[in-house]
Amino acid sequence: MTKTRRPRPAASRSAASRSAALPRSARRATAAALALTGLLAAAACSGDPQSSRQVGGPAVTAEPVAISPVAPGLGAGSASASGAHSGSASGAASGSASGSAGVVLPLTSDVTNRLDTAIKQVMSEASVPGVIVGLTTPDGSYQRAFGQADKVAGTPMSADMNMRIGSETKTFTATAVLRLVDQGKVGLDDPISKYVGGVPGGDGITVRQLGEMRSGLFPYSSDPDFLNALITDPNQVFTPDQLLAYGYKHPASFPPGSKFEYSNSNYILLGKLIEKVGGQPADQFLKQQVFTPATLTGTVFPVDATFPDPHARGYTDQTPTGATADATDWNPSWAWTAGAAISNLADLQRWAKSLATGTLLNPATQAERLKTLPTGESGVGYGFGLFDNNGWIGHNGSLPGYETVTVHLPQSQATLVVLLNTDVSYQGSEPSSLFAQAITQIVSPNNVYSIPPMATGSPSASTSPSASVSPSSPSASQSAAPTTSPTVSGTASNSPASVPA
Repeated sequence: MTKTRRPRPAASRSAASRSAALPRSARRATAAALALTGLLAAAACSGDPQSSRQVGGPAVTAEPVAISPVAPGLGAGSASASGAHSGSASGAASGSASGSAGVVLPLTSDVTNRLDTAIKQVMSEASVPGVIVGLTTPDGSYQRAFGQADKVAGTPMSADMNMRIGSETKTFTATAVLRLVDQGKVGLDDPISKYVGGVPGGDGITVRQLGEMRSGLFPYSSDPDFLNALITDPNQVFTPDQLLAYGYKHPASFPPGSKFEYSNSNYILLGKLIEKVGGQPADQFLKQQVFTPATLTGTVFPVDATFPDPHARGYTDQTPTGATADATDWNPSWAWTAGAAISNLADLQRWAKSLATGTLLNPATQAERLKTLPTGESGVGYGFGLFDNNGWIGHNGSLPGYETVTVHLPQSQATLVVLLNTDVSYQGSEPSSLFAQAITQIVSPNNVYSIPPMATGSPSASTSPSASVSPSSPSASQSAAPTTSPTVSGTASNSPASVPA
Protein backbone atom coordinates (compact mmCIF):
# COMPACT_ATOMS: atom_id res chain seq x y z
CA MET A 1 0.00 0.00 0.00
CA THR A 2 -0.63 1.55 2.76
CA LYS A 3 -2.00 4.70 4.19
CA THR A 4 -4.39 7.04 2.57
CA ARG A 5 -2.00 9.84 2.82
CA ARG A 6 -0.78 9.76 -0.70
CA PRO A 7 -1.41 11.45 -3.98
CA ARG A 8 -5.11 12.01 -4.13
CA PRO A 9 -7.09 10.40 -6.89
CA ALA A 10 -9.57 12.18 -9.04
CA ALA A 11 -12.34 11.33 -6.65
CA SER A 12 -10.90 13.33 -3.82
CA ARG A 13 -13.91 15.60 -3.60
CA SER A 14 -16.42 12.81 -3.09
CA ALA A 15 -14.02 10.94 -0.82
CA ALA A 16 -13.67 13.99 1.36
CA SER A 17 -17.40 14.44 1.64
CA ARG A 18 -17.87 10.77 2.44
CA SER A 19 -15.23 10.77 5.14
CA ALA A 20 -16.63 13.92 6.73
CA ALA A 21 -19.34 11.79 8.32
CA LEU A 22 -16.76 9.65 10.07
CA PRO A 23 -15.22 10.42 13.44
CA ARG A 24 -11.80 12.11 13.27
CA SER A 25 -9.92 8.85 13.81
CA ALA A 26 -11.93 7.11 11.14
CA ARG A 27 -11.31 9.93 8.70
CA ARG A 28 -7.61 9.44 9.28
CA ALA A 29 -7.89 5.79 8.56
CA THR A 30 -9.66 6.56 5.36
CA ALA A 31 -6.79 8.72 4.30
CA ALA A 32 -4.45 5.90 5.06
CA ALA A 33 -6.31 3.60 2.81
CA LEU A 34 -5.95 6.06 0.03
CA ALA A 35 -2.28 6.30 0.71
CA LEU A 36 -1.91 2.71 -0.25
CA THR A 37 -2.40 3.95 -3.71
CA GLY A 38 0.69 5.89 -3.15
CA LEU A 39 1.26 7.97 -6.06
CA LEU A 40 -1.58 9.94 -7.26
CA ALA A 41 -4.27 10.60 -4.85
CA ALA A 42 -3.96 14.28 -5.40
CA ALA A 43 -4.21 13.81 -9.10
CA ALA A 44 -7.48 12.11 -8.82
CA CYS A 45 -9.50 13.60 -11.56
CA SER A 46 -8.24 14.73 -14.82
CA GLY A 47 -10.88 14.93 -17.47
CA ASP A 48 -8.56 14.28 -20.35
CA PRO A 49 -10.04 11.94 -22.94
CA GLN A 50 -8.32 8.77 -24.06
CA SER A 51 -7.52 10.48 -27.31
CA SER A 52 -4.99 12.59 -25.47
CA ARG A 53 -2.88 9.55 -24.58
CA GLN A 54 0.86 10.21 -24.71
CA VAL A 55 3.76 7.80 -24.83
CA GLY A 56 5.63 8.54 -22.68
CA GLY A 57 29.20 3.87 -0.75
CA PRO A 58 29.40 1.87 2.24
CA ALA A 59 26.32 1.86 4.39
CA VAL A 60 26.55 4.26 7.27
CA THR A 61 24.39 4.90 10.26
CA ALA A 62 23.87 8.48 11.29
CA GLU A 63 21.70 10.33 13.73
CA PRO A 64 19.39 12.85 12.09
CA VAL A 65 20.57 16.41 12.45
CA ALA A 66 18.32 19.38 13.01
CA ILE A 67 19.00 22.15 10.59
CA SER A 68 16.34 24.57 9.45
CA PRO A 69 12.59 24.06 9.82
CA VAL A 70 12.35 23.77 6.06
CA ALA A 71 15.10 21.99 4.20
CA PRO A 72 16.21 23.32 0.86
CA GLY A 73 14.13 21.46 -1.66
CA LEU A 74 11.21 20.51 0.54
CA GLY A 75 8.96 22.81 -1.43
CA ALA A 76 7.70 22.23 -4.94
CA GLY A 77 10.68 22.36 -7.22
CA SER A 78 10.59 25.12 -9.76
CA ALA A 79 12.68 22.88 -11.94
CA SER A 80 9.79 20.50 -12.33
CA ALA A 81 9.62 20.38 -16.05
CA SER A 82 6.50 21.08 -17.93
CA GLY A 83 7.15 18.05 -20.09
CA ALA A 84 6.21 15.58 -17.41
CA HIS A 85 3.52 13.96 -19.48
CA SER A 86 5.62 13.59 -22.59
CA GLY A 87 6.96 10.12 -21.90
CA SER A 88 8.33 8.47 -25.01
CA ALA A 89 8.06 4.80 -25.91
CA SER A 90 11.58 4.38 -24.58
CA GLY A 91 10.52 5.82 -21.26
CA ALA A 92 12.92 8.73 -21.54
CA ALA A 93 10.51 11.48 -20.68
CA SER A 94 11.77 15.01 -20.79
CA GLY A 95 11.85 16.79 -17.45
CA SER A 96 12.41 20.26 -18.85
CA ALA A 97 12.62 22.12 -22.08
CA SER A 98 16.33 22.70 -21.69
CA GLY A 99 18.97 20.49 -23.26
CA SER A 100 20.23 19.56 -19.81
CA ALA A 101 17.09 17.59 -18.94
CA GLY A 102 18.00 14.09 -17.84
CA VAL A 103 21.46 15.09 -16.63
CA VAL A 104 22.54 13.69 -13.27
CA LEU A 105 25.50 15.27 -11.50
CA PRO A 106 28.61 13.16 -10.87
CA LEU A 107 28.68 11.74 -7.35
CA THR A 108 31.66 13.74 -6.18
CA SER A 109 32.49 14.09 -2.49
CA ASP A 110 30.82 17.50 -2.50
CA VAL A 111 27.61 16.05 -3.97
CA THR A 112 27.53 13.09 -1.58
CA ASN A 113 28.12 15.42 1.37
CA ARG A 114 25.21 17.56 0.22
CA LEU A 115 23.07 14.42 -0.07
CA ASP A 116 24.03 13.31 3.45
CA THR A 117 23.06 16.71 4.83
CA ALA A 118 19.76 16.92 2.95
CA ILE A 119 18.70 13.40 3.96
CA LYS A 120 19.54 13.99 7.63
CA GLN A 121 17.65 17.26 7.50
CA VAL A 122 14.50 15.63 6.14
CA MET A 123 14.84 12.90 8.76
CA SER A 124 15.05 15.46 11.53
CA GLU A 125 12.23 17.66 10.31
CA ALA A 126 9.85 14.81 9.48
CA SER A 127 10.85 12.70 12.51
CA VAL A 128 11.68 9.66 10.39
CA PRO A 129 13.21 6.80 12.45
CA GLY A 130 15.28 5.31 9.65
CA VAL A 131 15.82 5.51 5.91
CA ILE A 132 17.74 3.63 3.23
CA VAL A 133 18.78 5.50 0.09
CA GLY A 134 20.31 4.06 -3.06
CA LEU A 135 21.28 6.25 -6.01
CA THR A 136 23.09 4.63 -8.93
CA THR A 137 24.45 6.21 -12.11
CA PRO A 138 26.78 4.96 -14.85
CA ASP A 139 29.56 6.83 -13.00
CA GLY A 140 29.06 5.48 -9.50
CA SER A 141 26.67 4.83 -6.65
CA TYR A 142 25.56 6.32 -3.35
CA GLN A 143 24.15 3.91 -0.77
CA ARG A 144 23.40 4.90 2.77
CA ALA A 145 21.40 3.66 5.73
CA PHE A 146 20.55 6.30 8.34
CA GLY A 147 18.87 6.12 11.71
CA GLN A 148 17.12 3.27 13.48
CA ALA A 149 15.39 0.13 12.25
CA ASP A 150 13.97 -0.50 15.73
CA LYS A 151 13.32 2.44 18.04
CA VAL A 152 12.93 0.23 21.10
CA ALA A 153 15.99 -1.96 20.66
CA GLY A 154 18.02 0.84 19.08
CA THR A 155 18.97 -1.39 16.13
CA PRO A 156 20.58 0.69 13.37
CA MET A 157 19.05 0.73 9.91
CA SER A 158 20.96 -1.44 7.44
CA ALA A 159 20.97 -1.31 3.63
CA ASP A 160 20.18 -5.04 3.38
CA MET A 161 16.88 -4.88 5.29
CA ASN A 162 13.57 -6.05 3.83
CA MET A 163 10.72 -3.53 3.75
CA ARG A 164 7.02 -3.55 2.93
CA ILE A 165 6.68 -1.58 -0.32
CA GLY A 166 2.95 -0.81 -0.55
CA SER A 167 1.74 0.38 -3.92
CA GLU A 168 5.00 -0.44 -5.64
CA THR A 169 3.36 -3.87 -5.73
CA LYS A 170 1.23 -2.49 -8.56
CA THR A 171 4.29 -2.41 -10.82
CA PHE A 172 4.65 -6.19 -10.40
CA THR A 173 0.94 -6.83 -10.87
CA ALA A 174 0.85 -4.69 -14.01
CA THR A 175 3.93 -6.45 -15.39
CA ALA A 176 2.32 -9.84 -14.79
CA VAL A 177 -0.74 -8.73 -16.78
CA LEU A 178 1.47 -7.47 -19.60
CA ARG A 179 3.34 -10.78 -19.65
CA LEU A 180 -0.03 -12.42 -20.30
CA VAL A 181 -0.59 -9.90 -23.08
CA ASP A 182 2.73 -10.92 -24.65
CA GLN A 183 1.69 -14.56 -24.37
CA GLY A 184 -1.49 -13.82 -26.33
CA LYS A 185 -3.74 -14.69 -23.40
CA VAL A 186 -5.02 -11.19 -22.59
CA GLY A 187 -5.88 -8.16 -24.71
CA LEU A 188 -5.36 -4.69 -23.27
CA ASP A 189 -8.53 -3.41 -24.88
CA ASP A 190 -10.64 -6.44 -23.95
CA PRO A 191 -13.41 -5.83 -21.40
CA ILE A 192 -12.58 -7.12 -17.94
CA SER A 193 -15.84 -9.09 -18.07
CA LYS A 194 -14.11 -11.43 -20.55
CA TYR A 195 -11.85 -12.65 -17.74
CA VAL A 196 -13.53 -11.77 -14.42
CA GLY A 197 -17.26 -11.92 -13.79
CA GLY A 198 -19.43 -9.83 -11.51
CA VAL A 199 -17.79 -6.46 -12.20
CA PRO A 200 -20.37 -3.64 -12.32
CA GLY A 201 -20.25 -2.25 -15.85
CA GLY A 202 -17.53 -4.78 -16.63
CA ASP A 203 -18.51 -5.00 -20.30
CA GLY A 204 -17.47 -1.38 -20.73
CA ILE A 205 -14.27 -1.37 -18.68
CA THR A 206 -11.10 -2.50 -20.40
CA VAL A 207 -8.01 -4.12 -18.94
CA ARG A 208 -6.08 -1.05 -20.08
CA GLN A 209 -8.38 1.30 -18.17
CA LEU A 210 -7.90 -0.71 -14.99
CA GLY A 211 -4.12 -0.50 -15.28
CA GLU A 212 -4.21 3.22 -16.05
CA MET A 213 -6.53 4.06 -13.13
CA ARG A 214 -9.31 5.21 -15.45
CA SER A 215 -11.99 2.57 -14.88
CA GLY A 216 -14.28 4.73 -12.76
CA LEU A 217 -14.74 1.89 -10.25
CA PHE A 218 -15.15 3.17 -6.71
CA PRO A 219 -12.04 2.49 -4.61
CA TYR A 220 -12.87 -0.07 -1.92
CA SER A 221 -10.30 1.52 0.38
CA SER A 222 -12.47 4.66 0.56
CA ASP A 223 -15.53 2.77 1.80
CA PRO A 224 -16.34 3.67 5.45
CA ASP A 225 -17.30 0.08 6.34
CA PHE A 226 -14.00 -1.23 5.03
CA LEU A 227 -12.05 1.45 6.89
CA ASN A 228 -13.85 0.71 10.13
CA ALA A 229 -13.22 -3.04 9.72
CA LEU A 230 -9.54 -2.51 8.97
CA ILE A 231 -8.92 -0.01 11.72
CA THR A 232 -10.75 -2.14 14.26
CA ASP A 233 -8.54 -5.14 13.53
CA PRO A 234 -5.48 -4.57 11.30
CA ASN A 235 -4.63 -8.27 11.63
CA GLN A 236 -7.78 -9.62 10.05
CA VAL A 237 -7.68 -11.42 6.72
CA PHE A 238 -9.59 -10.04 3.73
CA THR A 239 -10.24 -11.98 0.52
CA PRO A 240 -10.05 -10.23 -2.86
CA ASP A 241 -13.80 -10.66 -3.34
CA GLN A 242 -14.51 -9.13 0.07
CA LEU A 243 -12.36 -6.12 -0.83
CA LEU A 244 -14.09 -5.61 -4.16
CA ALA A 245 -17.51 -5.93 -2.56
CA TYR A 246 -16.82 -2.81 -0.48
CA GLY A 247 -16.30 -0.85 -3.68
CA TYR A 248 -19.11 -2.46 -5.66
CA LYS A 249 -21.64 -1.06 -3.18
CA HIS A 250 -21.04 2.36 -4.70
CA PRO A 251 -21.92 3.70 -8.15
CA ALA A 252 -19.14 4.35 -10.63
CA SER A 253 -17.26 7.61 -10.07
CA PHE A 254 -17.32 8.46 -13.79
CA PRO A 255 -17.65 6.80 -17.22
CA PRO A 256 -14.72 4.45 -18.01
CA GLY A 257 -11.81 6.21 -19.65
CA SER A 258 -13.02 9.76 -18.99
CA LYS A 259 -10.91 10.61 -15.94
CA PHE A 260 -8.03 9.52 -13.73
CA GLU A 261 -8.69 8.25 -10.22
CA TYR A 262 -6.24 6.23 -8.21
CA SER A 263 -8.21 3.18 -7.09
CA ASN A 264 -6.93 0.05 -5.41
CA SER A 265 -10.01 -1.74 -6.71
CA ASN A 266 -8.43 -1.71 -10.18
CA TYR A 267 -5.41 -3.68 -9.06
CA ILE A 268 -7.37 -6.19 -7.00
CA LEU A 269 -9.29 -6.94 -10.21
CA LEU A 270 -6.06 -7.29 -12.16
CA GLY A 271 -4.89 -9.74 -9.49
CA LYS A 272 -8.01 -11.82 -10.06
CA LEU A 273 -7.36 -11.67 -13.81
CA ILE A 274 -3.82 -12.98 -13.25
CA GLU A 275 -5.11 -15.92 -11.22
CA LYS A 276 -7.90 -16.73 -13.68
CA VAL A 277 -5.85 -16.57 -16.87
CA GLY A 278 -2.50 -17.58 -15.39
CA GLY A 279 -4.00 -20.61 -13.67
CA GLN A 280 -2.02 -20.06 -10.44
CA PRO A 281 -2.36 -18.18 -7.16
CA ALA A 282 -1.07 -14.62 -7.50
CA ASP A 283 1.99 -15.22 -5.32
CA GLN A 284 3.14 -18.15 -7.46
CA PHE A 285 2.48 -16.41 -10.76
CA LEU A 286 4.33 -13.29 -9.67
CA LYS A 287 7.30 -15.34 -8.55
CA GLN A 288 7.52 -17.35 -11.77
CA GLN A 289 6.63 -14.63 -14.27
CA VAL A 290 8.11 -11.51 -12.67
CA PHE A 291 10.40 -11.98 -9.66
CA THR A 292 12.48 -14.87 -11.00
CA PRO A 293 12.99 -13.59 -14.57
CA ALA A 294 13.88 -10.15 -13.20
CA THR A 295 16.38 -11.76 -10.74
CA LEU A 296 14.57 -10.33 -7.73
CA THR A 297 15.84 -12.91 -5.27
CA GLY A 298 14.67 -11.10 -2.14
CA THR A 299 11.24 -9.92 -3.31
CA VAL A 300 8.18 -11.82 -2.09
CA PHE A 301 4.41 -11.57 -2.27
CA PRO A 302 3.26 -12.76 1.18
CA VAL A 303 0.06 -14.72 1.68
CA ASP A 304 -0.03 -13.74 5.37
CA ALA A 305 1.77 -11.36 7.74
CA THR A 306 5.09 -13.21 7.39
CA PHE A 307 8.01 -10.77 7.11
CA PRO A 308 11.45 -12.16 6.07
CA ASP A 309 14.46 -11.22 8.18
CA PRO A 310 16.24 -8.92 8.42
CA HIS A 311 13.56 -6.24 8.42
CA ALA A 312 12.98 -2.89 10.02
CA ARG A 313 10.13 -2.21 12.42
CA GLY A 314 7.50 0.06 10.85
CA TYR A 315 5.79 2.93 12.66
CA THR A 316 2.44 4.49 11.83
CA ASP A 317 -0.07 6.92 13.29
CA GLN A 318 -2.88 5.32 11.35
CA THR A 319 -4.57 4.10 14.49
CA PRO A 320 -8.00 4.73 16.02
CA THR A 321 -6.57 7.41 18.32
CA GLY A 322 -3.85 8.76 16.07
CA ALA A 323 -1.15 7.56 18.46
CA THR A 324 1.96 6.11 16.87
CA ALA A 325 2.04 2.31 16.83
CA ASP A 326 4.27 -0.50 15.58
CA ALA A 327 2.61 -1.82 12.39
CA THR A 328 5.36 -4.25 11.42
CA ASP A 329 3.26 -7.39 11.69
CA TRP A 330 -0.10 -6.07 10.54
CA ASN A 331 -1.63 -8.35 7.93
CA PRO A 332 -1.36 -6.81 4.42
CA SER A 333 -4.17 -8.93 2.94
CA TRP A 334 -6.30 -5.81 2.63
CA ALA A 335 -3.89 -4.55 -0.02
CA TRP A 336 -3.26 -7.89 -1.84
CA THR A 337 -2.07 -7.29 -5.45
CA ALA A 338 -2.44 -3.53 -4.93
CA GLY A 339 0.14 -3.30 -2.14
CA ALA A 340 1.24 -6.39 -0.17
CA ALA A 341 4.73 -7.06 -1.59
CA ILE A 342 8.02 -7.01 0.33
CA SER A 343 11.41 -6.16 -1.18
CA ASN A 344 14.82 -4.64 -0.47
CA LEU A 345 17.25 -2.07 -1.85
CA ALA A 346 19.26 -4.40 -4.09
CA ASP A 347 16.16 -5.85 -5.75
CA LEU A 348 14.45 -2.50 -6.22
CA GLN A 349 17.56 -1.03 -7.83
CA ARG A 350 17.42 -3.83 -10.40
CA TRP A 351 13.68 -3.54 -10.78
CA ALA A 352 13.67 0.23 -11.36
CA LYS A 353 15.63 -0.12 -14.58
CA SER A 354 13.78 -3.25 -15.69
CA LEU A 355 10.43 -1.54 -15.17
CA ALA A 356 11.36 1.64 -17.03
CA THR A 357 13.08 -0.10 -19.95
CA GLY A 358 10.82 -3.15 -20.29
CA THR A 359 13.32 -5.99 -20.03
CA LEU A 360 10.52 -8.51 -19.34
CA LEU A 361 8.22 -7.35 -22.13
CA ASN A 362 8.09 -7.14 -25.90
CA PRO A 363 9.07 -3.63 -27.07
CA ALA A 364 5.59 -2.92 -28.43
CA THR A 365 3.99 -3.89 -25.13
CA GLN A 366 6.43 -1.73 -23.16
CA ALA A 367 5.61 1.17 -25.47
CA GLU A 368 1.93 0.77 -24.59
CA ARG A 369 2.81 0.70 -20.90
CA LEU A 370 4.72 3.98 -21.16
CA LYS A 371 1.88 5.90 -22.79
CA THR A 372 1.22 8.10 -19.81
CA LEU A 373 -1.91 10.18 -19.41
CA PRO A 374 -2.44 13.32 -17.30
CA THR A 375 -3.31 12.82 -13.66
CA GLY A 376 -4.23 16.37 -12.79
CA GLU A 377 -0.87 16.94 -11.08
CA SER A 378 1.67 19.05 -12.94
CA GLY A 379 4.63 16.97 -14.03
CA VAL A 380 3.03 13.62 -13.21
CA GLY A 381 1.53 11.25 -15.76
CA TYR A 382 0.33 7.68 -15.19
CA GLY A 383 0.72 4.78 -17.60
CA PHE A 384 0.01 1.09 -17.06
CA GLY A 385 1.12 0.57 -13.47
CA LEU A 386 3.83 3.23 -13.40
CA PHE A 387 4.18 6.99 -13.40
CA ASP A 388 6.36 9.56 -15.11
CA ASN A 389 7.31 12.11 -12.46
CA ASN A 390 9.20 14.87 -14.25
CA GLY A 391 11.14 12.30 -16.23
CA TRP A 392 11.61 9.76 -13.41
CA ILE A 393 9.77 6.54 -14.31
CA GLY A 394 8.52 4.21 -11.58
CA HIS A 395 6.19 4.19 -8.61
CA ASN A 396 5.98 4.92 -4.93
CA GLY A 397 4.26 3.05 -2.15
CA SER A 398 2.99 3.44 1.37
CA LEU A 399 1.64 0.95 3.84
CA PRO A 400 1.12 1.53 7.52
CA GLY A 401 4.63 1.79 8.88
CA TYR A 402 6.50 1.94 5.58
CA GLU A 403 7.02 4.12 2.51
CA THR A 404 9.07 3.73 -0.64
CA VAL A 405 10.02 5.38 -3.90
CA THR A 406 11.61 3.44 -6.78
CA VAL A 407 12.32 5.39 -9.98
CA HIS A 408 14.62 5.41 -13.01
CA LEU A 409 15.69 8.35 -15.19
CA PRO A 410 16.27 6.72 -18.59
CA GLN A 411 18.14 9.64 -20.17
CA SER A 412 20.93 9.39 -17.61
CA GLN A 413 20.48 5.71 -16.70
CA ALA A 414 20.14 6.80 -13.08
CA THR A 415 18.12 4.91 -10.49
CA LEU A 416 16.84 6.16 -7.14
CA VAL A 417 15.39 4.00 -4.37
CA VAL A 418 14.20 5.32 -1.00
CA LEU A 419 12.91 3.03 1.78
CA LEU A 420 11.77 4.25 5.19
CA ASN A 421 10.10 2.76 8.23
CA THR A 422 7.29 5.23 8.84
CA ASP A 423 4.31 6.56 6.94
CA VAL A 424 3.61 9.45 9.30
CA SER A 425 3.18 12.53 7.13
CA TYR A 426 4.97 15.83 7.67
CA GLN A 427 2.99 19.01 7.08
CA GLY A 428 0.70 17.13 4.72
CA SER A 429 3.44 15.47 2.66
CA GLU A 430 4.61 11.90 2.52
CA PRO A 431 8.13 11.70 3.95
CA SER A 432 9.23 9.43 1.09
CA SER A 433 8.33 12.18 -1.38
CA LEU A 434 10.27 14.72 0.66
CA PHE A 435 13.38 12.54 0.51
CA ALA A 436 13.04 11.94 -3.22
CA GLN A 437 12.48 15.60 -3.90
CA ALA A 438 15.42 16.75 -1.76
CA ILE A 439 17.73 14.20 -3.43
CA THR A 440 16.70 14.97 -6.99
CA GLN A 441 16.95 18.72 -6.43
CA ILE A 442 20.64 18.09 -5.79
CA VAL A 443 21.51 15.46 -8.39
CA SER A 444 19.03 16.18 -11.22
CA PRO A 445 17.88 19.80 -10.87
CA ASN A 446 16.16 19.70 -14.26
CA ASN A 447 14.22 16.56 -13.30
CA VAL A 448 12.94 17.06 -9.76
CA TYR A 449 10.68 14.39 -8.28
CA SER A 450 7.73 16.39 -7.02
CA ILE A 451 4.42 15.33 -5.55
CA PRO A 452 2.35 18.11 -3.99
CA PRO A 453 1.20 17.84 -0.38
CA MET A 454 -2.14 16.28 0.23
CA ALA A 455 -5.00 18.44 1.29
CA THR A 456 -5.56 18.36 5.01
CA GLY A 457 -8.16 15.81 5.96
CA SER A 458 -8.60 14.43 2.49
CA PRO A 459 -7.65 10.91 1.50
CA SER A 460 -4.65 10.26 -0.61
CA ALA A 461 -4.40 7.93 -3.52
CA SER A 462 -2.15 5.49 -1.86
CA THR A 463 -2.75 1.95 -0.98
CA SER A 464 -3.79 2.46 2.54
CA PRO A 465 -7.13 3.49 3.86
CA SER A 466 -7.30 7.07 4.79
CA ALA A 467 -8.78 7.79 8.12
CA SER A 468 -7.19 8.68 11.33
CA VAL A 469 -6.16 5.13 11.57
CA SER A 470 -3.39 4.80 9.40
CA PRO A 471 -1.22 0.28 1.80
CA SER A 472 1.47 3.09 -3.09
CA SER A 473 3.64 4.17 -5.86
CA PRO A 474 3.20 4.53 -11.12
CA SER A 475 1.84 8.98 -5.10
CA ALA A 476 -0.12 12.89 -1.82
CA SER A 477 -0.19 11.59 1.65
CA GLN A 478 -3.38 10.76 3.39
CA SER A 479 -3.36 10.33 7.05
CA ALA A 480 -6.63 8.51 7.22
CA ALA A 481 -6.19 5.61 4.90
CA PRO A 482 -3.60 2.96 4.20
CA THR A 483 -1.78 3.36 0.94
CA THR A 484 -0.29 0.96 -1.51
CA SER A 485 0.20 2.93 -4.61
CA PRO A 486 2.13 5.92 -5.83
CA THR A 487 1.36 9.21 -4.28
CA VAL A 488 1.28 12.60 -5.82
CA SER A 489 1.31 14.60 -2.64
CA GLY A 490 2.99 11.88 -0.83
CA THR A 491 3.73 8.26 -1.12
CA ALA A 492 0.90 5.85 -0.94
CA SER A 493 0.75 3.70 2.05
CA ASN A 494 -0.94 0.48 2.93
CA SER A 495 -1.66 1.10 6.52
CA PRO A 496 -5.12 0.81 8.02
CA ALA A 497 -5.32 4.35 9.16
CA SER A 498 -4.09 5.74 5.97
CA VAL A 499 -5.08 3.08 3.66
CA PRO A 500 -3.59 4.28 0.40
CA ALA A 501 -1.73 1.24 -0.91
